[in-house]
Amino acid sequence: MSLLYPLGLLILIGIPILIIIYIIKNKYTEQIISSTYIWTLSEKFLKRRNPINKLVGLISLILQILAVLFIAIAVAHPVFAVPNSAYEYCFVLDGSGSMNIVQSGKTRLDIGKEKIASVINGAMGGCSYTLVYVGTTTEIVFEKTEDKERALKQLDEIEPSYLDTGMTPALGVAQQYFTQTPSVKTYLVTDKSYVIHNNVDIINVSSNAENYALSEVEYRTSNGTITVTGKATSYESDVKLNIALYFGDSAEAAAAVEVDAVKLEPADFEITADTDGFEYFRVVITNGDALALDNEVIVYSPEIENSYKALIVSDNPLYLYAALSQRASLQTEIMSPKDYGPSVKGYNLYIFDTLDSVEMPRDGAVWILKPSANLSDGGFTVQGEITPATGVKLNYENSSSSVIAMLSKDLVKEDIYVAKYVKCGLRRRFTTFLSYDGNPMLFAGTNSYGNREVVFAFDLHDSNLPVLWDYNPLIGNLLNYTFPNVIDETTFVCGDSVYLNIAANCDSIRVDSPLEKVSYLNTGSETAEIVLTEVGVYTITLTSGNAERKVFLYSALPESERRITAEEESFSLKGIPDEAMKTGTYDDLLAWFIVLAVLVAADWMVYCYEQYQLR
Repeated sequence: MSLLYPLGLLILIGIPILIIIYIIKNKYTEQIISSTYIWTLSEKFLKRRNPINKLVGLISLILQILAVLFIAIAVAHPVFAVPNSAYEYCFVLDGSGSMNIVQSGKTRLDIGKEKIASVINGAMGGCSYTLVYVGTTTEIVFEKTEDKERALKQLDEIEPSYLDTGMTPALGVAQQYFTQTPSVKTYLVTDKSYVIHNNVDIINVSSNAENYALSEVEYRTSNGTITVTGKATSYESDVKLNIALYFGDSAEAAAAVEVDAVKLEPADFEITADTDGFEYFRVVITNGDALALDNEVIVYSPEIENSYKALIVSDNPLYLYAALSQRASLQTEIMSPKDYGPSVKGYNLYIFDTLDSVEMPRDGAVWILKPSANLSDGGFTVQGEITPATGVKLNYENSSSSVIAMLSKDLVKEDIYVAKYVKCGLRRRFTTFLSYDGNPMLFAGTNSYGNREVVFAFDLHDSNLPVLWDYNPLIGNLLNYTFPNVIDETTFVCGDSVYLNIAANCDSIRVDSPLEKVSYLNTGSETAEIVLTEVGVYTITLTSGNAERKVFLYSALPESERRITAEEESFSLKGIPDEAMKTGTYDDLLAWFIVLAVLVAADWMVYCYEQYQLR
């Protein structure tokens, strides 16, 4: 036997103190009574001699000494070694997406944690515990710890996961422990059944329940109408599924359909509704089931996701505004040149139309039309205005570069004529798209702040470009060059990697997950990667100067994790098990407190008897 807190034995000092008190205490109490009572009491004792009365005080002392003794031992916390009574335990907890299925008000993950806690609580002291959690990654939560309280606390802190991580890494960890210690008891806590599980005890937490799911949701729009298609699956029974379409956060469905879903056979559905544009829509199975995570799919409009703000600084913005205002993803404002100054900020795109001078903004891309003076940060020089006798025809550059291909997309390449232009020299590397006689007339690149820059060496009013069919497609191509789409689609599956296109002037990228976890991405390269690990809507905030853009994307539960009951082939450990056990410990204080309670009760009974005899 050993003591966890030996200083608790100092309480034994109370024993000699009790003895001293017993010796010196006055055993008589002064009471005023009548002489008749004394005669009656004396006759009573003369007739009945009770030798126990002489021992009452001594018995009480003995009981009190024993009580102090047991209190001291309990505080010192004795630990008894019990040979061959303790095991090493290795728990593998499945945290895949299907463990979020709700059964009797609890998720399967919570039920699995309770099963592990029950084994730990019921184990002999001295047992060691290892927990391998297969969640977003495979991690060892605690390893070979004998501290039950610590193990239970860390077990309780485990958070749910939504991925199909796979059990192979966990099997490798469990095999390593089994190879080192063949006597280890290995438990796999999961909602899947395994055909083969040698040297592993399976704790299956699954039960039959209804689950419905959506998949392959797509849409198309035409003439103010949206048509949403997809598949709906029932995993446990044949059922009629009600599927509704909602726009934004509206509580009223825009349209709904009912489909007959045969067990495990995806049923096609199609929903049509009127719309003049949307930020996002939701497709929802309104039938209740045990796993709500796969009953809804949210689709955001890529056009809205790649939206931005533009400012036109011009006294005559008609042609520019006409081309830009047609784009739903662009919020365009107009400002007079006399009102513009360095204090104007917060735009993604600044367009300066035939201004005498301008200070280059730092927080957004820039378009400059017919510059009249050199800009220190612009990367080009103005060498003077040229007025030909007749209009001159511009030439399209023929090149295999990606920028030329982007700017040429969907163009007929009609003839463009200009009456006046500015002769420019290039100090930085630009891509020239239109030229005349070797002079760049429309060129694109970046300024000294790293922002995209587009320069027209002519005034739109001095050309026929605004009346050509190519005008609107060209403006669209310039916008796509200026602002590459952050993302090209908005609906993904947990476990997917999403790559974001990063503008050169992006200061920070903040990611808010569906569970409100915040992280920041590196902005030092052209792309950034997000690995989706949660079900729901991710909010991505891109900041450039004072301008912010928010991008939303939806992450769905993997289809492999939607099965209520699933069967896997094998989770087995190779080797021959050993029945060897460790020396366990017994340190339960309950028995000591029971004995202490009995001693206190006995002492009280002796005291009551003594008081009764004095009546």
